[in-house]
Amino acid sequence: MRMSKKKILTSAQLSPSHKIYLLNYLNRIRNVRICQILIILCFIAVWEITTRIGIVDSFIFSSPSRVIKCFIEMAADGSIFYHIGVTLLETFVSFALVILIGFLFAIILWWNKSIAKVLEPYLVVLNSLPKSALAPVFIVWLGNNMETIIVAAVSVAVFGSIITLYTNFINVEEDKIKLIHTLGGKKRDILFKVIIPSNIPSVISVMKVNIGLSLVGVIIGEFLAAKAGLGYLIIYGSQVFKLDYVIMSIVLLCILATGLYQLLAYFERKYK
Repeated sequence: MRMSKKKILTSAQLSPSHKIYLLNYLNRIRNVRICQILIILCFIAVWEITTRIGIVDSFIFSSPSRVIKCFIEMAADGSIFYHIGVTLLETFVSFALVILIGFLFAIILWWNKSIAKVLEPYLVVLNSLPKSALAPVFIVWLGNNMETIIVAAVSVAVFGSIITLYTNFINVEEDKIKLIHTLGGKKRDILFKVIIPSNIPSVISVMKVNIGLSLVGVIIGEFLAAKAGLGYLIIYGSQVFKLDYVIMSIVLLCILATGLYQLLAYFERKYK
């Protein structure tokens, strides 16, 4: 639980040395936040100034003011929110499928070591395969629609999730498993009383990684098979030389990726 400076100073349960440590910790966190904000503000300021005085071509690289103007224009008719909504919907669906498929397959591999031995090299190969190479194949198989984008996004993250979760499952402390055996427990008891509870933190960590990978997969899919979404805007803007669309979409993707990661980090803190 986070404490404010006022709560730390007025708390009777904390020793003076503990209060000093917590205050120093809060100061370090504040200084880090200030530096992070200053970096992005300096970047935006330099970007805007260099485009205005002609050092950087605003037609090619856009500028913060042009990006904001483009966003306001598209927000007026609601089109930008539609594109954001489409991308978020595809990301959430693919993210849910990745977690579900990855978790179930990891359990199957843990349950049956023979299946794990057989499938392990294939999972490694599929995880290493560049997923952008599969996207055109998915278009031929499934057509130019949202299902293709979701499948492409799932393919980006699911194999790594299976490998990571399975590795964490088999590395649970042997003493806990032996204790369940000693008490007469079955393999099902080991799964639900030891394996899954012990790996909740690792599952959340995998989720934090997968939300970004799902967004990346969705954008890859939208590059090739979309009629809406931020990935579609990037491709459309580059084709018609509206680079403001491209830069604005990239900025929005950065904001979305940060927001989604922080959302999962919030739930992780709540769990702890």
